[in-house]
Amino acid sequence: MQKNRPVNLNLMTIRFPVTAISSILHRISGVLLFFFIFFLIWALHKSLQSSDAFDHLKTSLGQPWAKLLCWVFLSSLFFHFIAGIRHLIMDLGFGEGKKMGRINAYLVILVAVLFMISLGISLC
Repeated sequence: MQKNRPVNLNLMTIRFPVTAISSILHRISGVLLFFFIFFLIWALHKSLQSSDAFDHLKTSLGQPWAKLLCWVFLSSLFFHFIAGIRHLIMDLGFGEGKKMGRINAYLVILVAVLFMISLGISLC
């Protein structure tokens, strides 16, 4: 084995295909959803404690940082759902080709971005 082969560790110089970007974003959204579970369980616990705790949580969720967290959660949930549906359809044998896979990946990203924009406008 040759020891002096080139090594490229700078990920910013590598051009990823859109299918890889869609797959990586699907994994990142899954990780975000996993970590948001803890926040959602905490919020459920607080809301069920007492009416005062519920009112405090309600006013806290009106803050800009909480709206941003809600936007990130709902955006990652929607993207993960849409990309998951894409993967399930591909598992059934539809759109497995290189061209259709690229088109599906662009479509998933486009629909998710449009949803994120509309969700951001509605949360403001």
